Amino acid sequence: MDFSQLNVNALMEITQRPDLAFVRGRGSWLEDHAGKRYLDFVQGWAVNCLGHCPEPVSRALAEQSELLVNPSPAFYNLPSIALAERLVGASCFDRVFFANSGAEANEGAIKLARKYGRVHLGGAYKIITFEHAFHGRTLATMSASGKPGWDTLFAPQVDGFPKARLNDLESVRALIDDQTVAVMLEPVQGEAGVVPAEEDFLRALRALTHERGLLLIVDEVQTGMGRTGALFGYQLSGIEPDIMTLGKGIGAGVPLAALLAREAACCFSHGDQGGTYNGNPLMTAVGVAVFDALTGPGFMDAVLARGGQLSEGLLSLAAKWGMPGERGRGLLRALILDRDDAPAIVERARAMAPEGLLLNAPRPNLLRFMPSLNVTEQEVARMLEMLDEAVAEQRR
Repeated sequence: MDFSQLNVNALMEITQRPDLAFVRGRGSWLEDHAGKRYLDFVQGWAVNCLGHCPEPVSRALAEQSELLVNPSPAFYNLPSIALAERLVGASCFDRVFFANSGAEANEGAIKLARKYGRVHLGGAYKIITFEHAFHGRTLATMSASGKPGWDTLFAPQVDGFPKARLNDLESVRALIDDQTVAVMLEPVQGEAGVVPAEEDFLRALRALTHERGLLLIVDEVQTGMGRTGALFGYQLSGIEPDIMTLGKGIGAGVPLAALLAREAACCFSHGDQGGTYNGNPLMTAVGVAVFDALTGPGFMDAVLARGGQLSEGLLSLAAKWGMPGERGRGLLRALILDRDDAPAIVERARAMAPEGLLLNAPRPNLLRFMPSLNVTEQEVARMLEMLDEAVAEQRR
């Protein structure tokens, strides 16, 4: 196939894309229109937790599509009940609302917290979030995010999201007033450059929110569903939040997300929350298949092993090239560079022949790695070799 024959101008221009179109994928590998293969360590920004076209997802889609696709959220359906049971059984939460994207789940968490403030805290509505946080691309979730420049991009912002500094408890305490209802954060700030919230900080934050009668919301759109080596990232610190959001990996590539809450935080009235496609059986059947795969015997042990292998390999590369090091949790990791050439390395890695490597540079001096959670030992080793080669080409 000749790329020049594709009318890409029919698509709205929202981002700069390379001149290639992917046509098929399997596991950790993608193939483009010209037949070139790429080792994928982006996986749709941590979406494809089981890799491309995993058999459990394909089977669930095929089987459920023959039974029932969408009866409307006004009725119960069996896959949504089955997935909700699994999620509450594996977490500290009591109830689930299914959505279609992480941003939609976070929007729901914001609405739930504000409703809680109106019902229980005299109309309190402010939700303390954090500098450099990323919570989505709706108007409210952009306002909740701390990404530089987003405060004016679609002004005016949605009010009520004062920003604290991650891992600085006093910066949170200083922002609490009688209009505060909740604190919301990512256990690992992904878009900020894979910056973990320290476990001591999370425990102290949970104690502070308990002390002040505030809700604690964890945005686990990127860290949830095994990405950190635990099923949910909050579990690494031993805390129990009041609200959690999931997305990305929960559907392993299909549009599925979830808002989970403890019973005491559940205060929506009928009509407060909904959505035409929310919790439809086609997507939640996939969610059941994904959950069962992630919680199968030995799966999380393998995630931890591959995360350790990736961490050690990145540290070796950092030492070889004089870079500061790496950081992250599980299979969400970042290599911190000594100069601002991360985007150039991404380009060189993708252009390598005969096979390319797909990487992500959320910051000019940082590369982020989000492979499938079932990536093999050999694939991690191959990626490290290809990355070393790409760095060498860039810096020769």
